[in-house]
Amino acid sequence: MRTRHIVSTLIALAAAAVTHAAVPSPAGPADGRYIVQAATVTVAYRDLARVGAKSERSLAIINAVSTHLNPRQLARLRKTVGVRVFEDRSLVTEQSLLSLLSPVTSPVVMTVSSLTTPTDGKGELAPSLLYQTNYPMLVGADTLQQSGITGRGVTVAVLDSGLWQDPAQNYGSRLLASIDVLNGGSGPVKGDAYGHGTHVTSIAAGGAMNLSGSYLSIAPQANLVIVRAFDGTGAGRYADVIAGLNWIVANQKKYKIRVVNLSFGATPESYYWDDPLAQAVMKAWQAGIVVVTAAGNEGPGAMTIDVPGNVPYVITTGALTDNYTPYNLTDDRLASFSSTGPTYEGFVKPEMVAPGGHIVASMSSSSYLANIDPDSMLLTENLFTMSGTSMAAAVTTGVVALMLQSDPALTPDEVKCRLLASSHPAVTSGGKLAYSVFQQGAGLINAVSAVNSSATGCANIGLNVSADLAGTEHFGGPANVNSSGSYYIMNMAGSTWGAAQSADGYTWSQGYAWDQGYSWSEGYLWSQGYSWSQAYTWNNSYTWAKSYTWAKGYTWAKSVPWWTSSGSSAVATTPASIENWVPNQ
Repeated sequence: MRTRHIVSTLIALAAAAVTHAAVPSPAGPADGRYIVQAATVTVAYRDLARVGAKSERSLAIINAVSTHLNPRQLARLRKTVGVRVFEDRSLVTEQSLLSLLSPVTSPVVMTVSSLTTPTDGKGELAPSLLYQTNYPMLVGADTLQQSGITGRGVTVAVLDSGLWQDPAQNYGSRLLASIDVLNGGSGPVKGDAYGHGTHVTSIAAGGAMNLSGSYLSIAPQANLVIVRAFDGTGAGRYADVIAGLNWIVANQKKYKIRVVNLSFGATPESYYWDDPLAQAVMKAWQAGIVVVTAAGNEGPGAMTIDVPGNVPYVITTGALTDNYTPYNLTDDRLASFSSTGPTYEGFVKPEMVAPGGHIVASMSSSSYLANIDPDSMLLTENLFTMSGTSMAAAVTTGVVALMLQSDPALTPDEVKCRLLASSHPAVTSGGKLAYSVFQQGAGLINAVSAVNSSATGCANIGLNVSADLAGTEHFGGPANVNSSGSYYIMNMAGSTWGAAQSADGYTWSQGYAWDQGYSWSEGYLWSQGYSWSQAYTWNNSYTWAKSYTWAKGYTWAKSVPWWTSSGSSAVATTPASIENWVPNQ
């Protein structure tokens, strides 16, 4: 039986979120595309047949079916006990018209140290190297690659817009399988008309090398499975993405899929446990697949983490930029577009940050993105410069592949724990945290430290994905907001961590600088360990915050959830954005 959940525990965070992002009211056309969920797929098919609706595609991973419904059918299903009806939300890859408003109008120019600048052997910069960022070096992947840890034997799934097989990337036999699930399809992927999927894939697991013999990606010998769920303009739908996750989980053992990259996200319109895409992501995690997501490009305001990055189990990645000086690490900074936590349920997100500013990676010159932003395309090298947490997620996915090659026995929770324990937070010259935990999580990902880590039991503490999916327990995190609008971390006894100080790393109140560079130090120890990753069960008897009065007059259920406990559904009509394109930083 489904437990009753307290929404009052979310009211303070939800009310505060109104000042940062408008949440659409449930309204919209009743005649359209929907996802119908029941106790089993068989029951969902039966209920659709009962109202005369045609079943279009099984989404067995969440016991659901996609369909078209007219107003009469929709009304009948909403009255059916045990049935949930969700609008099949539209999704767009994280590129938007922002690219047309703030395009890159000149080639990338980098300040390069004469001591570390790679050359073509004649004392001159090789053309491609002038445009290459240093993200493998920045996260330590190059060191691991030199020792033979390249992702070999680990299969990475990329669910995106497809893959253009640039010969320089040496995919070859490493590409184990592909499937195009767009609009109900099931054939192989034929290219990437949009370009985003190619860019992301080459960051995580491209095989290209520079003239000095160094790889230009994170896990260059990992195997790949490509799932296309977005079209040639970057558009897709919930049903497509869920179908892609369904296929990945169903074929997990066949292709030995260990990690999936999800470089997309949408504005949350329900609690994480009620969102069908989030449910599919939790099923993948439960199946033993490490899920890496983009935090979103909706920053710098608080509570801007996207779905499915708001799912507490997964590894959500924010973005670092090198400030156009790839060989000078002292001016690196958090990208201002990188989405900031906490989530509506009080979880600290992102877990960490990775390079995501003006990342240069593979793309066909005939792709949609290359044509709408030609100044970011280096034609002679088939390289495209793009910024976003999409790119940061791809870096993290590659690091996970390196970890799994080194220790194939790691579970998803163990991978997440070791990433948290080995990341390096940004610190000021005075040794203080430069950014809040809600902005940088545990800090900059470090591949060498993660591979060598032996940390255990420091991630997803108190969470139970099986109970969450069964609906018997749901969870919240330790974040709260005070009367002045500052977000902070508390423990469940009511005391807070750092609420009295403004720059201790556990408080965030819009006061952090975005135009300064800081050192990403491995010497800094979080004073409270990783207690901020702990989860707590929602129940009828627990009061979350004792020291603050919850805001009155704001009812979350009227403007956010897609459905209520009585079975009725609210319909969201605002298209969701999957990583809006941002100016290169």
